[in-house]
Amino acid sequence: MEENFFEERKSITELNAALEKIRGEISRVIVGQQQLVDLLLIGLLCDGHILIEGVPGVAKTLAAKLMAKIMDIQFSRLQFTPDMMPSDVIGTAVFNPKEGSFSFKAGPVFSNIVLIDEINRAPAKTQAALFEVMEERQVTVDGYTHLMGYPFIVLATQNPVEQEGTYRLPEAQLDRFLFKVDVHYPSLQEEIQILQMQQGKNQYEMLQDVNKILTPEAIRYFRKIVQDVNIESRLIEYIAAIVNETRNNPSLFLGASPRASLALLKSAKASAAIRGRDFVIPEDVVEMAPHVLRHRIMLTPEKEMEGISPDELIENILKSVEVPR
Repeated sequence: MEENFFEERKSITELNAALEKIRGEISRVIVGQQQLVDLLLIGLLCDGHILIEGVPGVAKTLAAKLMAKIMDIQFSRLQFTPDMMPSDVIGTAVFNPKEGSFSFKAGPVFSNIVLIDEINRAPAKTQAALFEVMEERQVTVDGYTHLMGYPFIVLATQNPVEQEGTYRLPEAQLDRFLFKVDVHYPSLQEEIQILQMQQGKNQYEMLQDVNKILTPEAIRYFRKIVQDVNIESRLIEYIAAIVNETRNNPSLFLGASPRASLALLKSAKASAAIRGRDFVIPEDVVEMAPHVLRHRIMLTPEKEMEGISPDELIENILKSVEVPR
C-alpha cells in the first residue's frame, strides 16, 4: 500500500515537471492566457477536443499551433468556409486508371492535432462529417473504415462577434467537445509585455524556437496517471447531481448529457493532477464545470431575452447543489 502511494506521488511529480517545461515553452511565445493554456493541457490529458471562442487577435490559433509544436506529432490546419465539402475534410476515393480501381486519398483530418479555424463557417453537412471522427477516432468512406493515429485531438476556433456567413454548430457536435473555452483580451500589463517581447521578431520565427517536449508514448503514460487519480464516491455523486440539475432547471430548454458527466469527471481528475494532487477535491469539479457545461446547455427563449448567460446559470446551479465535505 505504502509502495503504491510513493509510486503515485512519483508519477504526479513527473507529470508536473513535464507540464512546467511546456508552460515555459508556451510563455516564450504567448503572454498571459494562463487559463487557456491550462485547459488545453487538461484537454490533452483527457483525450478531449476543445472549442476555443474569442474575438480575433487574442492568440486562439497561436495557442493551438503551439500545442502541436511542443509535441513530436503531426499537425494539420483547416480553414472552414461556406463552400467546403465533407470530402475536403475526411478525404475521398480517387480512381487510379493504371490499376483500374479506386484508392482512398486521406483528407487533412488524418493527423494528430487538427486545428479547425472558424469552425462555424462550414455548412451542416460538413460539420456532420466530423461526428464519427471526433467520437470514434475513425472515418468511414465507401464502406471502409480508416482509423486515426494516436493521439487525435481537434482544436476548433470560432469568433463570437461576426455572425454573417456563419452556421450554428449542431448540438450533437458541440457535445463532442470536452470544453468550450472563452478567451478574453489581455490585461494592460500583459499587452505591454506582448509589445516588448515581439519587437524585431515575427510569429513564425518565435514558433520555430519552440522545443518539442512530449512524444506519443509520454502522452499515453501521462494520461494513465490522470486516469489513476483518486476520486471519492461522494464527489462522483456531486458531479452527477450537478449535471442532473441542468436537466431539471426550468430556465433551461436543454440540459447536459451523460457525456457531460464523464467529461466533468475526467477533467476534474486532470485538474487535480496538474496541481500536484493524486486526489480530486470539490474545487476541481467547481472550476471545471463552466468549461464543460456552457456549450452543452440551452437556455429557454425567455431567459435569453432577459440577457442571462449560460455561465450565470451554471453558477446558480453550482450554488444550489450541496458541496460534499
